[in-house]
Formats: sequence, structure tokens, C-alpha cells
Amino acid sequence: MTEANSNFAESEFVSRETWDKLRLYSDLVRKWQASINLISPKTLPELWERHVLDSLQLFRLKPEPLTWVDMGSGAGFPGLVTAICLREREAGWVHLVESNNKKAAFLRQVILETGARASVHPTRIEAAAEKLEGLEAVSARALASLTELLEYSSLFLEKNPDLQIWFHKGLDYREEVRSARDHWVFDLVEHQSLAQDGSAILEVSNLSKRN
Repeated sequence: MTEANSNFAESEFVSRETWDKLRLYSDLVRKWQASINLISPKTLPELWERHVLDSLQLFRLKPEPLTWVDMGSGAGFPGLVTAICLREREAGWVHLVESNNKKAAFLRQVILETGARASVHPTRIEAAAEKLEGLEAVSARALASLTELLEYSSLFLEKNPDLQIWFHKGLDYREEVRSARDHWVFDLVEHQSLAQDGSAILEVSNLSKRN
């Protein structure tokens, strides 16, 4: 763990109980990984730093109890981490959209054992956009290119033009941003990652299709 990671892990913006729930979640990922490919096997030794702490940054940046949709949740990063943290607020909710039934079953089990403020929608993102109401923010991590993510997000913007958009992106995110601007017009705030040097959490606003 880098010095930045160490400082981040020792921060006090969530309670000890939440840390314990996040570690329980981490243990469940390891347990289920034996039968379901939840995360890349090569990142399993770095599960806490690479996935949990990286996802936790979103709640650090946006701790308000919002109603989220987490697109392509997979193993639940970052949406399930946000949902576990929202237990402290006793408000807010995360809609986890995951079309893979086995992964959806895993997400339900974590919710059951941690009390995360979340529900699972085993459907495609397009179908979720038609059904879900009252959304205030959208998140995604390790799902698709920024261009594709903005396309998905635009479906939810039809119901809420003020929807907040947050994406975790890796080392090549600047190239993704350049490519996305060929198709979309948007404002961008880059929050540099505390979990992985060179990565970022992108905060997108004022999104519109380029003519």
C-alpha cells in the first residue's frame, strides 16, 4: 500500500462499524470468487486497496444520501461500497444494475449480510433506465469506455437533467476523455485517485450529444 493509500485507509470519514462491514464484504468476494469470476484473479491479492478503497473514494467525495444507480455493478464496485456507507446516513439508496444472474445473486447476499442500502436489478442498463425513478446520481467502474458510459448515462438524464455522473477511470482516462469529446459535450472535474496513482474519478456535468 502506498503512503497515500495508508493515509486514506486510516481516515475517519466512516465509522468503525462501516469498516467492519466493508471487510465482511471483502471476505465475501474472496469466498465467492472461488466459484464466480467476480474480479480479475490477478487483482485478488490487492482486493482491499485495488477495489474496496478505490470504490470508497466515491463516498468520500459525495457523502450525501442520494439515490444512485450503479451501472454494470459486477462484484459491486463502487455501488455496493456506497450502499454500505449509506447505512450510517440511514438515508439514500443504490440501485445495482447487473444482468448476470450469478453476480446478481452475490450482490443480494452481500446486501443481506451487511445491511447495505441497496437493491439489485438483474437486467440490462437500457431496461433499468426505463423503469427506475427518482435517481439523483449514476456511477460505474470498469464497465466500458467513457464514450459508452456517457451514452448509457444519457438514458437516465431523460428523466432527470440534473443527474450527477461519476465514473472511476484508470491510467488511460485522459485518452478516453479526448475520444469522448468527439461525440459528447460535457463539463469535467478530475478527482485524482488516492488509491492508485494516475487514476481518477471523473465528475461529469452538462452532458449533451455533439451535433
